[in-house]
Amino acid sequence: MGACLGICSLASCASCLCGSAPCLLSGCCPSTRNSVVTRLIYGFFLLLGTIVSCIMIMPGIEAQLKKIPGFCEGSSSIPFIEGKVNCDIVVGYKSVYRMCFGMAGFFFLFALIMIQVKSSRDPRGALQNGFWFFKFLALVGITVGAFFIPEGTFTTVWFYFGVVGAFCFILIQLILLIDFAHSWSQSWVQNMEEGNTKCWYSALFICTLLHYLIALAAVVVLYIFYTKPDDCAANKAFISLNLIFCIIVSIVSVLPKVQEAQPHSGLLQASIITLYTMYVTWSALTNEPERNCNPSLLSIVHQTTSNTTVAPPSDQVVQWWDAQSIVGLIIFLFCVLYSSIRSSSNTQVNKLMMTEEGEGTMSDFSSPTEDGFHHAVDNEQDAVTYSYSFFHFCLFLASLYIMMTLTNWYRPSSDYSTVQSTWPAVWVKIASSWVGLLLYLWTLVAPLILSDRDFN
Repeated sequence: MGACLGICSLASCASCLCGSAPCLLSGCCPSTRNSVVTRLIYGFFLLLGTIVSCIMIMPGIEAQLKKIPGFCEGSSSIPFIEGKVNCDIVVGYKSVYRMCFGMAGFFFLFALIMIQVKSSRDPRGALQNGFWFFKFLALVGITVGAFFIPEGTFTTVWFYFGVVGAFCFILIQLILLIDFAHSWSQSWVQNMEEGNTKCWYSALFICTLLHYLIALAAVVVLYIFYTKPDDCAANKAFISLNLIFCIIVSIVSVLPKVQEAQPHSGLLQASIITLYTMYVTWSALTNEPERNCNPSLLSIVHQTTSNTTVAPPSDQVVQWWDAQSIVGLIIFLFCVLYSSIRSSSNTQVNKLMMTEEGEGTMSDFSSPTEDGFHHAVDNEQDAVTYSYSFFHFCLFLASLYIMMTLTNWYRPSSDYSTVQSTWPAVWVKIASSWVGLLLYLWTLVAPLILSDRDFN
């Protein structure tokens, strides 16, 4: 009987794949708002594509990918020279590009379709919040079709699309982190004012100090391993400038006038932004084309445990599982999840992210109602709580960010024998860290400059 009921429950969930988010929730999820579960499902689509992309670039998979006709050997667009073209590298690289092209195309198509949707009563609202089975089939179809795109200049052109898109998504990540930092600080300051003051103050102080200590340790490590006394001038400049900029925004965050305009502003937010800036700086330095200034993580670990100098690894191996890529994926997953359930009281961030204040919190999830069923409340009949089009555009950019992260921002050499680090990748990441710091600085000084506007 239990097995029968389980099968019936699964069948009920499967039948709802053609329906709306509320239908999906009736048997599979806790009760929540329609706007939240819809974004979580789209986020699951992106996560599923990311997992498949990770699998495609893993060792041993290239043997299967090389079986695709013309994908490497025999391709008219790749001049096959015996002993020159490294298909073990090319097929993994190209498969990630095509997988992410399919995801990006899917979300970009929906970004166009959902332009100017004002409420869920719009006929396009049903497409946004339902027909999941058919949308999944469309995603699979677009992705499979991407593997049959003639090579030509596709990889080179798509690389530059990826660079620009990943740059924009890094900025979105920083906006979300700024929002998270403001919300975190505001929540703890309120708890400190209403409850055990010493306890919450200690927690706030410890977290802030920990963030700054980790960031400082990162700066020291970057100076030790990514610079040389008589070389690596660019790396020295990048590390020094970002350290100075982080100190500046930290000082600005505690200025009396800033504190007066924004009582919840403080060093906790600045410490989170500083830590993220140091991560982006490290990520940029790992794309330094000069191998003498860009040691691998394995060589760094070996140098700290022995006196033997290890030669840097060859560029002929594409590995997404190096340390900075794994950290990047973790931050990416956090940002996608947070963007799906976020609730912000920061007016500036809400305007930048095109969302309404206070929508979609974790408290929206609740237990079954008295009738024993899970329900989803359609909270967008009068007006949407987030921009459908902008949300899909963010996922489009996230697909490009994943593509660049899994390929380490590398591109094939002209003869397809290796993959290479590039200076554009370094400058894109460094520039994104500077723009991100400017955005955070703007959230601090905007109430002072535009005093006639409401920045609560």
